[in-house]
Amino acid sequence: MLFDLIRNTVMAALGAQETLREFVGGLVEKGQLSESQGKSMIDEWSEKITSAGSGINANISEIIDIALSKMNLATKDDIERLNKKIAALSKRLSVSEGNHTDSK
Repeated sequence: MLFDLIRNTVMAALGAQETLREFVGGLVEKGQLSESQGKSMIDEWSEKITSAGSGINANISEIIDIALSKMNLATKDDIERLNKKIAALSKRLSVSEGNHTDSK
């Protein structure tokens, strides 16, 4: 679902750029725009489309982060911290068992 949303957004941006190129190309062919005006228009609108796409991606990333935080899942840092605790406790247990068997 989320992948489809991202893919559709990217495809829409690419489609918009292609449609813009075709439209401006038609205006240039008809002599309603010079080539330099057409290029300038395409560059300007392509930049706006790219910027809008970046904004959408940022919004999607924010939505994903919020959804994941609400799911209360363990983060990589949480797991690393727990692994360190387990290693420290295992070491203490080994030392304690070693001392306990030596006293017998």
